[in-house]
Amino acid sequence: MGLHQVSIHQEHQQTKISVKSKTLLLIIGIIFIGANLRAPITAVGPLISSIRDSLGISNILAGTLTTVPLLAFALLSPFAPKLSRKYGMEGTLFVSLILLTAGIVLRTIPGVGTLFAGTVLVGLGIAICNVLLPSVIKHKFPQNLGVMTGIYAVSMNLCGAIASGLSTPISLKIGWHGALGYWGLFALISILFWIPQIRSRQKPMKKESEKKQSINLWKSKLAWQVTIFMGLQSLIFYTIVAWLPEILVQQGVSSNSAGWMLSLMQFAVIPFTFIVPILAGRMKNQLLLVAITGVLFIAGMFGILYGSEALIPLWVIMIGIAGGFAFSLAMMFFSLRTRSTHEAAELSGMAQSFGYLLAAAGPTLFGILHDTFHSWTMPLWMLIIVSFLILVTGISAGKKGYVSTN
Repeated sequence: MGLHQVSIHQEHQQTKISVKSKTLLLIIGIIFIGANLRAPITAVGPLISSIRDSLGISNILAGTLTTVPLLAFALLSPFAPKLSRKYGMEGTLFVSLILLTAGIVLRTIPGVGTLFAGTVLVGLGIAICNVLLPSVIKHKFPQNLGVMTGIYAVSMNLCGAIASGLSTPISLKIGWHGALGYWGLFALISILFWIPQIRSRQKPMKKESEKKQSINLWKSKLAWQVTIFMGLQSLIFYTIVAWLPEILVQQGVSSNSAGWMLSLMQFAVIPFTFIVPILAGRMKNQLLLVAITGVLFIAGMFGILYGSEALIPLWVIMIGIAGGFAFSLAMMFFSLRTRSTHEAAELSGMAQSFGYLLAAAGPTLFGILHDTFHSWTMPLWMLIIVSFLILVTGISAGKKGYVSTN
């Protein structure tokens, strides 16, 4: 082999190593962004009573701490794709991580104003990440959509579940301010790992390309089916997270055991958020996965309502598995039902905007039904009906097709 050939071979090897390094950094960056998508929200629930007593605020005002981010998701989600087209996905995500970190830090400063201002910033930062991350995966990993969607979904749900469990123990040592601020470390690490993506960021789309890819999703039947599916599964998740412990306590379960049941549900989600995207990406359609989702949701809700107390862990696990299926399918539909990166971002923005409005309304409506009928029967029947609607909309969304041709 001549010197020239050796030189070319070495350059080729260095290029391969460089590409692998960049890919690894991107994967780590996606994992850390995923870790920030639920933990700053799920960390708040167990601390509500401490926050309320410390600041002297009402139960209603304290309860809005978990609703405010959902409303921020709904309001900002439609604009995230437009921001990414103007400034590039990598740059927009970088700014959203800075917003998220600033919000987490602001929440640690004593005062009602700083707590709510920080919560708004957290919601805005997460909203952009929620919308753009699926389209980043579609763009960067078109041949590994299922695996990468599974990786970031596991990171998101695992850290969300851990945050629920660790918030109270951490707060006992460093106070609720410190327990909320603790998750800023993940946001800061995310920023550091995302800096290399800024250097190699995708250029904003040219006008001709943008015009070609422009589509009014609000007129697409398939886009609405994906949107409603996304919204209904979000409604069930946030309603169960808000109310399951109280439902179980009134059924005779101890408050400590009821809390563990909620953790059990969230941990049951995790393996399926990895497995389901891989299966969905390899299937011609996702109808079987949708059917499993609907059946498990309905069976789990019926079990909580009419089943034996001894089998409560089984019903909770069934709801958790169904939630893992539903969330994973919703994330995959953004990629599987679109032809381009920016179509995926547009569909993600539309579905998450409407979806989180539904999610924000769910816990409140559930509580109103309980107060009206003085039992959990009607509220749980509401969730059974929602589960059936998930099955119906999922069957339509799970068929092979694209929003641009529907």
